[in-house]
Amino acid sequence: MNDAADVCEVVITAPDAEWMSEFARHLIAERLVAAVHLFAPIMAIYRWDDTVHQKSEISAAFHTRRSLVPAILNQVRYRHPFEVPGVIILPILEGPANYLEWIYSETGDPNPI
Repeated sequence: MNDAADVCEVVITAPDAEWMSEFARHLIAERLVAAVHLFAPIMAIYRWDDTVHQKSEISAAFHTRRSLVPAILNQVRYRHPFEVPGVIILPILEGPANYLEWIYSETGDPNPI
C-alpha cells in the first residue's frame, strides 16, 4: 500500500480555461498526474511591475506523486504563458486508500520493468 505522504496536489493558475484544459490533458497523457480539478473563473489580484492588477484567471488542482513534481515544474517552465506562473505544492495528508492507490496506478510508468 502506498502512503498519503507520497502524494500531493499541485495548484497552478493560468490565464484561461482553454490553455489549462490542454495543459491538463497533456500531463494526464504523459502520466504525470492522475486527475485535475479546474476552478474557473477565479479573480487574481496582484502587484506586477509596481502596478496592482485584477484579472480573471483559472486555477487547477493536479493530483500526483511527489516524485513527479520536478517533471511537472519542468513542463510549467516550458509551456506556461506567464513569465512567473503561480504554482504551489500541497501535501495530501489523508485520503481514502483506494483514491491514493488510484493516483499511484495512473501516474508513472504504465509498464514498470
